[in-house]
Amino acid sequence: MSARLAAQFAFLNEADRLKHVLRATTLCDGSRRENSGEHSWHLALYAMVLADQAGPGVSIDRVVRMLILHDLVEIDVGDVPIHSANGAAHGSAETVAAEAAAADRIFGLLPADLGADLRALWEEFEAAETPDAVFAKALDRVQPVMHNIESGGGTWISYNVTAEQLDARVGAKVARGAPALWDWVRARTRAFFDAR
Repeated sequence: MSARLAAQFAFLNEADRLKHVLRATTLCDGSRRENSGEHSWHLALYAMVLADQAGPGVSIDRVVRMLILHDLVEIDVGDVPIHSANGAAHGSAETVAAEAAAADRIFGLLPADLGADLRALWEEFEAAETPDAVFAKALDRVQPVMHNIESGGGTWISYNVTAEQLDARVGAKVARGAPALWDWVRARTRAFFDAR
């Protein structure tokens, strides 16, 4: 039991480092950049509050678990904004490989059984094929949109994002997991893009 607890706390202490990873997205009031720990917490709350937007058979408990874990790899890799490098950096082979190596290290801190369970949830989120993961991914994409709306454009301005890029990089994933949610959110982005 002592070795198991030591491994569990080693992981938990390592996870604390996520609070130091700054994201490109600011807080809603634009006062500072959000950190990845705050982002993960906020997404878990999104899942609870927006559960009525989930498709049939989605387990919100599993979605919350995925969202708490999904960005732990940023401890090693950092935040790779979806609009950086004109949208090419986020899903690049280099980023995917770096995140897999980070997952090996971070989930490897845990006892093998627990590490395998949490790693499987992380991989499910990344693959975005199950209903739970599709909804989780939709929430992960919509939260920064809401922050950009609230902060007057946020990263859309700094990355010179067009409405078409927003639809392709973000909207398609949100609409896949929560179509009515994307319709509502996208309507609120139009005034910003029409004004450019």
